[in-house]
Amino acid sequence: MNIFSEIYGTYFRIAAKLLENKVTDEKTVRETVQREGFRDSVLFLPQKLIPGGEDWGLFRRGENNTLCRITKKAPVKVLTKLQKMWLKAKLSDPRIRLFMDDETLRALDKRLSDTEPLYRREQFRFIDRFSDSDDFYDEKYIKNFRIVLEAVKNRKIVYIEFVSGHGKRMSGKFALLKMEYSPKNDKFRVYCYLLRNDRIRSSGIINIGRITNIIDTGRFFRTPVSMEEYFSGRKCSSPAVIKVTTERNGVERFMLEFASYEKHTVRDLETGQYTVELWYDTQDETEMLIRLLSFGPVIEIMDPQHLREQAKMRIERQAELLEKYREEE
Repeated sequence: MNIFSEIYGTYFRIAAKLLENKVTDEKTVRETVQREGFRDSVLFLPQKLIPGGEDWGLFRRGENNTLCRITKKAPVKVLTKLQKMWLKAKLSDPRIRLFMDDETLRALDKRLSDTEPLYRREQFRFIDRFSDSDDFYDEKYIKNFRIVLEAVKNRKIVYIEFVSGHGKRMSGKFALLKMEYSPKNDKFRVYCYLLRNDRIRSSGIINIGRITNIIDTGRFFRTPVSMEEYFSGRKCSSPAVIKVTTERNGVERFMLEFASYEKHTVRDLETGQYTVELWYDTQDETEMLIRLLSFGPVIEIMDPQHLREQAKMRIERQAELLEKYREEE
């Protein structure tokens, strides 16, 4: 069951935005569709909005070839009780404070004061997540996160001081490119370029929780960036080769877990098993290995050998800990 109806999707938002004004024009319609829609939306959506025979009848022609909305008022989005319950539940998630200020959250909480949440956070228990997650309640963390988010959106150059994963204090000027949330770690991180005299020196990843100080330099990173080229430069030279069985719905779970990864999949028609070539960021190898091990006997790591050996060592270590725990009992 979908909580939010598809009628409030991208096309509804585009049409609603255009209908906010009593009068608009064809240029505004096309620009809005190109900016707010999908890549192929511009091929057919303007024809549905601009009067011309097969349109949706939302506008009529006015003087000087303008477009006048046929409604007296702009569209109103109506929320169902189920949608309100879902929103109330989301307000209890501390991560929402990263994207909304306290005043907005108080206003939303007041509007939903008579609504029961669809679920409560204490009803969930995560068994495959690290315990040292980011402190989303910390005011300094929230401040740093919002500066990072603004820098990513506008490609601002920022000065950052942080502590690396090895405990080393580091600093420098960075161009922040993309933010990412890791469900396994329950942490936010940012992909970036380290700059030296406004030139790219190297690429890297900084965990938001490790930032001790961040300052907006007021300057912008003007060099065009292709995220595809950025990630290809960090990609492993040879993929991880994983054999996946159909047991316990293994194939579907595996594809869902690694949906964002570049991969090539081959199915064995006789056994029904799948062989997946998985390309990954070399700096994320440990996290990927942990995610692979969570599938247990459903998968087998075939290559590269160093990844297979790491998996073997972790499994042996886990077996030792389990045996020790049994002896203590």
